[in-house]
Amino acid sequence: MKAVIQRVSQAFVTISNEKVADIGLGLLILVGIEDADTQEDIDWLTAKIVQLRIFNDENEVMNKSVQDVYGDIIVVSQFTLHASTKKGNRPSYLKASKPNIAIPLYEAFVTSMEKSIDKKVQAGQFGADMKVSLLNDGPVTIIIDTKNKE
Repeated sequence: MKAVIQRVSQAFVTISNEKVADIGLGLLILVGIEDADTQEDIDWLTAKIVQLRIFNDENEVMNKSVQDVYGDIIVVSQFTLHASTKKGNRPSYLKASKPNIAIPLYEAFVTSMEKSIDKKVQAGQFGADMKVSLLNDGPVTIIIDTKNKE
């Protein structure tokens, strides 16, 4: 799994001009799934994200997690995170999972995040043409790949 985690002061997702997710302070997480991903990837990624100390403390030092600041989360599926640009100018998405594999893993990731922060996690709609708006706070953007745990 690949994830792009953005600290936001606000974010929302619309589909066909209808707002389906809307948060203030928290995280916008774009997640891409490949066939090799498993529950182990979900568990590791969830734990890593909810414990990331990327929110400011009283001294303006990034020392607090999304849990510490009682932040909200939006998770959006994004198969293009697995784009290969190695050959030519048109990206290849062969590594991105097809919906029959990706949807259950995506839903399991959202559920795992909810259990970890003990509150509802908002989400986009898998496969929909979504418009994602955000006010990146900082800006702070972290990229995590469960296949490259550095």
